[in-house]
Amino acid sequence: MDLTPATAPIDEPRLRRLLGDSGLVWLVERARRRMERGQSLTGPVSLGTPTEDQRASAERLLGRSPGRGRSLTVRLDVVDAVLRRSGISRDGLGAAVIALTGPVVPLGPAREAEERGWREAYAVIEALADRDPALAAWADRLRGDGLVRRLAGTPAAAHDLLERVATALRALPVGEPESLPAFAARVLGDAHALDDGIPLVTLTLSGVRALTGFPDGTGAEWRRRAWASAGLLRDELSSTVLTLNLRGTSALDWMAEQGEPAVLTLRQLSRCPPAASVPLVRLCENPAVLAAAADTHGPRSAPLVCLQGQPSAAALALLRHLHERGTTLHYHGDFDWGGLRIASVLLRHVPWRPWRFTAVDYRDAVRAGVAGPPLTGRPTEAPWDPDLPRALEELGVRVEEEAVLDRLLSDLS
Repeated sequence: MDLTPATAPIDEPRLRRLLGDSGLVWLVERARRRMERGQSLTGPVSLGTPTEDQRASAERLLGRSPGRGRSLTVRLDVVDAVLRRSGISRDGLGAAVIALTGPVVPLGPAREAEERGWREAYAVIEALADRDPALAAWADRLRGDGLVRRLAGTPAAAHDLLERVATALRALPVGEPESLPAFAARVLGDAHALDDGIPLVTLTLSGVRALTGFPDGTGAEWRRRAWASAGLLRDELSSTVLTLNLRGTSALDWMAEQGEPAVLTLRQLSRCPPAASVPLVRLCENPAVLAAAADTHGPRSAPLVCLQGQPSAAALALLRHLHERGTTLHYHGDFDWGGLRIASVLLRHVPWRPWRFTAVDYRDAVRAGVAGPPLTGRPTEAPWDPDLPRALEELGVRVEEEAVLDRLLSDLS
């Protein structure tokens, strides 16, 4: 393959707008790797679980939709033809790749062996993603963003690091809440293996987010909550759940008689869970709903549990306990993509039925004029009602719990 710079002029502004788009970085990198190995720039290249931006970028490049399958496939010879025909790069894709990324140096035997070592290092997370589709996009991102190479430095170090990451993730989420040091000792053989500030924690936490749907963030509190989303706890007191009129202990009975909210810690739930049997408990996402129920109905309110966003270890422990005692759980959350993700995470841990949380309820709320700002974020599924995501995409607006508070409160009286 000729790796010399282009002889025909390249329209660099147009090239960077078309092929230099961030959604096509993966495509340019695949083409460059083929050039380094002396392979032809023909045939298909595929990307597993692409984002909507990556799909849109491919569509702009090709002038047509690349399809809606689980993976995104683009033929390099078609891209070459587009660049030549448009006049952006009359010498084709190879010249365009060099213009975008710099001169391409063919891999010698040592470089080829190193690249093979990197590919083998990633094999363990690829196998993990094959076993658990929730990790597919995460595995693709690790292969493509260079983070593992920066953290590990060499293929051998990356292999050992990713083996330990995979070992931890295969054991997550845990069935019952467990302290983080105890988990590290049990699974990784070292109680300090998941202490803050080391590469193993960085990569494992990113995998935890993929498994549980926990949002991105930074800081010690975020890390504590991210671990807790997979059932791993730094301590038993920092994980809490908010309740109203839930009985079954002397303290809860007293709070219910006053109609006041109660905060339960994981320590309390582990040592003295509510003993009362409750036929039905309603669940909400936001504290404003529980506060309004306490203000409006007081001790007359039906029992209510608030997740306060992503379900904590304490919330999951309480809801599992209620479910095992025969309680039916009814859940309501925000009508937006984040709300659907929280509900899906909860459904993976404990069964619940929708409480005014279906496509019909969403459409009714929008018709009633209580819609909020435009819908943003990445779409997701709703296993309890497959029509709900389609309704959100069609109407394109958020409906927060506070906007339908009157309807929720009427069910709690």
